[in-house]
Amino acid sequence: MQETSTKSEIDLMATSATIATMVKMLEFFPEHIQERTLEHLREYLQDLRDELKWDESFAKTRGKLVAAARQATKEIREDKSTPMRKRGRA
Repeated sequence: MQETSTKSEIDLMATSATIATMVKMLEFFPEHIQERTLEHLREYLQDLRDELKWDESFAKTRGKLVAAARQATKEIREDKSTPMRKRGRA
């Protein structure tokens, strides 16, 4: 009897295959190029993590931001707004 794979097992296999492909691609390059590539990959992955954090943060506060924007628009329409001061000026 054949076992069926769960979605997480399939995802893991796909991930493992992707990583194996990346390793095979890098094997053809000299070690110093591999190291530079790894450093670029680390930076890229950190950028992705930062973007995910930003997206999560924005998603959590989106309702408040929309409400604040609507309130500001309403105050501008009703001539109840005041211009923002630039920093460093009195």
